[in-house]
Amino acid sequence: MASTSPTPASLSTPLLSDSIAPAANGHATNHRHSHHHDDSDGAAAAASVCCDDGGDPFAFLAEDRPPRDRGAPSPADPFRNGTPAWGGGAYAWARTLLLLPVAAVRLVLFGLAIAIGYAATWVALRGWANTHGRPREGGGPMPAWRRRLMWITRISARCILFSFGYHWIRKKGRPAPRELAPIVVSNHISYIEPIFFFYELFPTIVSSESHDALPFVGTIIRAMQVIYVDRFSPASRKAAVNEIKRKAACNSFPRVLLFPEGTTTNGRFLISFQHGAFIPGYPVQPVVVRYPHVHFDQSWGNISLLKLMFKMFTQFHNFMEVEYLPVVYPPEIKQENALHFAEDTSYAMARALNVLPTSYSYGDSMIMARAVEAGKVNCSNYMVEMAWVKDIYGVSTAEAMELLEHFLAMNPDNDGRVKAEDFWAHFGLDCSPLCKKIFHYFDLGIKESITFRQFLVGCAHLRKQPLFQGSCETAFEKCRDPETSEISRAQLADILRSSMLLPSDDKMVELFKTFDIDGDEKISRDDFMTCLGRFPFLIAFFAARINGEVYIEIV
Repeated sequence: MASTSPTPASLSTPLLSDSIAPAANGHATNHRHSHHHDDSDGAAAAASVCCDDGGDPFAFLAEDRPPRDRGAPSPADPFRNGTPAWGGGAYAWARTLLLLPVAAVRLVLFGLAIAIGYAATWVALRGWANTHGRPREGGGPMPAWRRRLMWITRISARCILFSFGYHWIRKKGRPAPRELAPIVVSNHISYIEPIFFFYELFPTIVSSESHDALPFVGTIIRAMQVIYVDRFSPASRKAAVNEIKRKAACNSFPRVLLFPEGTTTNGRFLISFQHGAFIPGYPVQPVVVRYPHVHFDQSWGNISLLKLMFKMFTQFHNFMEVEYLPVVYPPEIKQENALHFAEDTSYAMARALNVLPTSYSYGDSMIMARAVEAGKVNCSNYMVEMAWVKDIYGVSTAEAMELLEHFLAMNPDNDGRVKAEDFWAHFGLDCSPLCKKIFHYFDLGIKESITFRQFLVGCAHLRKQPLFQGSCETAFEKCRDPETSEISRAQLADILRSSMLLPSDDKMVELFKTFDIDGDEKISRDDFMTCLGRFPFLIAFFAARINGEVYIEIV
């Protein structure tokens, strides 16, 4: 019954052929400079690097080449709901008007089911939960009489599904015995799956702490002996994995249910799996959920909860299919457990769903949501395949979100692309020849504009260069005031004068603020290193000081 399929390459590489390739031979090679040379030779060499159309402004960092242009944004959008906002044609309007009285009855049934389920759950938790209404941490399983009382809530959950138009649900296969597969994982498309699994399995779930505060819902999920996790806290994630392991090891607890994608998708793709379900090393039963439809996409993508509920209430019937797949067992080599176990499970689910596994992740949904919040259009163009970026470059979602804020401030166009002039205006600089060379490091396709993914990957690639950290240290040591060990605004102006055209006083203030992280009107070593860690391409302005050259830029 074990899944023995080999790990596909598509699980660890981006959806499209975006691998990094060596740059064309037109790029300048790495220059090695002697400590003893005359200034004219140094100036000529520096001018050559700056002004030759094939020059690489970062050649002094290492012989590694910049990444190739990763092409147009991937056509895949795993988060987009395919139903028109409010339209859908004459049939959709006629159906909605016809079913409005039915929707009212369904809403009443929904309210009654919620109220009855809440009341039963409140009684079941009375005297067993702590003062916050939660089951006591580290406690044992729910007593048998309380579990029997929870059947009232489980039947209420089925009534809720009925009110949403899921009058019957097609099931294929059956749940494996709890002793064989204590952990169940499923794809996540809508808020319907948690309600279904609550009725079907009454499992323990892993949930964000924010769900605990939801009216009615928070009380009901507490009865599932929920494992709370803050996905942005390493300590919280570690504690959650330990709790998963503890409850999976004891057959007195219900199954542990996880949605390893970490967010909802539109069901047409699988995004990268989180590893929390696979680290404990217990056999896992994958479950795939489908929502066959013609007119109404039931996925909870870029659509509000109330709008999605209204559309469900105004359907004749909503189709849902649930398929229990064969149990997947962890690899025998323990060191490879989590990664390969997750990939084997993802491949089995993708094959059953006949969909494509991708390198998108929850981080991409956060990026797209921020672009929507900023009022941008074509927000899927901002996605970066965050799982791939994290795997290759070690960039966290928090770091990507911080860089996104700067990118959004650069006035991207309707396609999510930023031009060189707007890029450098964000840093208070004009688009000088050196600035153009730096910009072309990101824009190797010579489209005169870049996407957020090109910006993020280019910055991450620079930080990985072998000599980058040492070059930053050298740059600060050669630019700082010997007495204060800091860089003033006047000193920064002198540095720029030796490497490029000097910006105006107003623009100089903007650039200085970029380096002055703590806003104390001076650039300390921590300020300098933090700024270059965030914007590593700015190291090119210090290349002349690092190489001990007099830098001349020919306009």
